[in-house]
Amino acid sequence: MTRKDRSAILPDGTCFEFWEKEPVFDRELFVSCADPAASDDNDGSEASPFRTIGRAAAAAAPGTRVRIHAGTYRECVSPAMGGTDPDHMISYEAFGDGPVVISASEPVTEFIPSEGWSLRYGPVPNQESIRVWEYDLDPDLFRGYNPFCAVNILHDRLFIEYDKTDMTTYLNRRGCVFCDGKPLTQVPLYRGMAQADNTYWVEANGMKVHFRLPGDGDPKDHLIEVTVREQCFAPEKPFLNYIRVRGLTLEHAATGAPVPQRGALSAHRGHHWIIENCEVNWANGVGMDVGHECWHHTHTEGEIVGYSVIRGCTIRDAGVCGIAGMFAERMLIENNVIEGTGWQKMELSWEAGAIKLHNSVNGLIRNNIFRNTFRADHLWLDCGNENNRITGNLFLNGIQQREAIFIECTRDGINLIDNNVIWNVEGRFDPARVPKEPGSSGWYKLREHDIVNGYGIYGEGTDRLHITHNLIGRCRHSGYYAKPVPFRMHGMERGGTSRDAKILNNIFYDCGEAAIVFPTRDNQAEGNLYVGLTGGYLRVMYPEPEVCLNLPAWQEFCGFDREGQYGWFRIRLDEETGEFSFEPDERALPGPRGQAKGLNIIRDPKEIKKVPADPGLPADPEKGRRLSRVLPGPMRETKGR
Repeated sequence: MTRKDRSAILPDGTCFEFWEKEPVFDRELFVSCADPAASDDNDGSEASPFRTIGRAAAAAAPGTRVRIHAGTYRECVSPAMGGTDPDHMISYEAFGDGPVVISASEPVTEFIPSEGWSLRYGPVPNQESIRVWEYDLDPDLFRGYNPFCAVNILHDRLFIEYDKTDMTTYLNRRGCVFCDGKPLTQVPLYRGMAQADNTYWVEANGMKVHFRLPGDGDPKDHLIEVTVREQCFAPEKPFLNYIRVRGLTLEHAATGAPVPQRGALSAHRGHHWIIENCEVNWANGVGMDVGHECWHHTHTEGEIVGYSVIRGCTIRDAGVCGIAGMFAERMLIENNVIEGTGWQKMELSWEAGAIKLHNSVNGLIRNNIFRNTFRADHLWLDCGNENNRITGNLFLNGIQQREAIFIECTRDGINLIDNNVIWNVEGRFDPARVPKEPGSSGWYKLREHDIVNGYGIYGEGTDRLHITHNLIGRCRHSGYYAKPVPFRMHGMERGGTSRDAKILNNIFYDCGEAAIVFPTRDNQAEGNLYVGLTGGYLRVMYPEPEVCLNLPAWQEFCGFDREGQYGWFRIRLDEETGEFSFEPDERALPGPRGQAKGLNIIRDPKEIKKVPADPGLPADPEKGRRLSRVLPGPMRETKGR
């Protein structure tokens, strides 16, 4: 292990088990959809390539590398076999002469103006200028799966709380209409197209679509595509292992909402996959699935799930979930960009997130960028997670997001969240429900209302969560929030206490309600730097009623953060690089004159003091040795420090 690999040390002190080797290929097959001489009747040699990837997938055996020339392949690739071990994988990879796109959509033409349906529902302004078109879906486009006949959520609706959510998007059809590569927005009724352009509607039998283009354009002037396949790359048989997918772009998959977890790119319950440098764009439901797919499947003794690598990929605009993995162990997810997840607004299906893993054990999630996740978590580890490390990631701009990181009902082992930047968590709640507290009515209340959310890290019934050396800023409610879950018990399990949390050496900045909220006893906070926070930004909720404290009271009455510090300056974040800088804040301190006396406020960032290093954190990755004292916040060189 080199010094640079120290981010691979897991919470139990062991190194993540890297299993990859450079595979040995004794056979190569070539595919080219653009070569006039290509044919699926060829032998797949470089001189006589196949026309489809599926033909090569039918012929590939362990030790085969399938090299794919540039072009758009409108098919679902279903490998017939997997590899046997790290030395003898089957690899599907871009040749390198341009983008290789596997599309689940087909281009369509022959549109006619839509007639016989009313746009009126009350007054419709400028109805004469609205241009709606229709297209009869060709039955030959579909082979066993018509996404325009299937609604988004079919399989398991047990967990949906119907009284809390708008079911429209759940019951929309899975089929999408694309104009020049971008999806139109589905409306549930024909007349919805009168309210906005860039929309479409599906007739009841799923065989005809009506659509209105941006600017009421004419479809003959645009590329119009409709989704016809559920997935882009997915074995039909489960449990195919040791498959590598490299450098491919997958788009327009008509996947449904989980569960089951079925992605545009699917390991279909296989283990030891390598997915690297791929792109997944506009998956209707799930971008990638790498786990057991569904909790309704049976398990066999000794069954392996996970052990896969997702590296250097970009997942854009997945409707519900970017990467899904159920019971996936020893996952390595690194150096990916996942952005725009959640546009389907299906967060109350409880499977929404840029990454959503269940029962993750010995996993390493590092150096990823999460950006603009909408009404879903950036990262959600759901139940039974143990010995995972989440390090070096950027979690940016959670739009209408309840929390950036959610660790749920995890009772055994330690999970470590370190050296990340969590920035701008908007919260998801109805502002109209926030009670107004005129005069002194809010000053003397005994309990805080629970309407407002927007947490950097949320632990629900989770014990032994370690959070160290992060920058957590601009969270609508709090940087760290937790609550116990007394009952969620299955079999021999117990309730979760949300105890033994260690919140060490972090920077909390500009959190709207609080930096830290401790719901139960036996937690630890030390060495944290609190910047730009006002009011009782440190909260203890036991025994009732809770108290809202500043740093000196937190130290005196609770014994927390003996070496904690409070600063009054600004923090700027470069969202492209993750570098942050400190700048003076010339604003006056809030509150009456003299109120800040005795608070030891740091106005000059150069006066920030080093604090004791977290003994549970691996040694400094660059210097290769453990430091006794360090600055709070991510351990990287940043501007102004």
